[in-house]
Amino acid sequence: MTFGFAPSSAAQLSTSASAASASRLLEPAEWAAAGIPLLRKPREVVSGLHTRHRPKAMTAIVGVLDPEERLAASASFTRRPASADGWMFRNALLAQLRRVIPHDLRRRTPVRTAVLLYCREGDARWTEEDGAWMWGLRDACTLHGLRCGAYITLTRDGWQVLGEGRGGRRPSMDSTPEPFATADDPPPLPRTGGGVSEVMRRAAAR
Repeated sequence: MTFGFAPSSAAQLSTSASAASASRLLEPAEWAAAGIPLLRKPREVVSGLHTRHRPKAMTAIVGVLDPEERLAASASFTRRPASADGWMFRNALLAQLRRVIPHDLRRRTPVRTAVLLYCREGDARWTEEDGAWMWGLRDACTLHGLRCGAYITLTRDGWQVLGEGRGGRRPSMDSTPEPFATADDPPPLPRTGGGVSEVMRRAAAR
């Protein structure tokens, strides 16, 4: 007769959840192979989002660009202190996109592109949290009829377009937002928190 201990159902569920979460992220090589379109003027995009939303650590900014790479809409929110999960990030990004711009699901080919700027501590090297944001951005774009665009990190050292090797020292997480080109184009009030914070709170509690 053999004696042993069967793993508890709670332990099995925890292991399954961890494995599922680990699968909802993109490695740098996967992201590079996904054919993400290059930004023609990445610094202008980064500066525009930084000026409009003035992000602090753990702030995510999703921006929608038109075919001429002009900013058509943007929204920001603060990430909840929970484990990095692409599914949770996807839901948060999708909720913000639905708030600020109609979907393009009826189009055969996406004409607008969504980019994500995430402000975080640390250096510009890829982390699993970045991989989860990449997965979430790609999935949210698919569900909203948009083309998946660049994923950009903003740290104290500056900004970096992951997967492209392009970046700069300004703006950074600590820099003062640059003024707009004309006084006729003031920055809109940042869209923050609200319903998406509740979405992330509920998702984290599951």
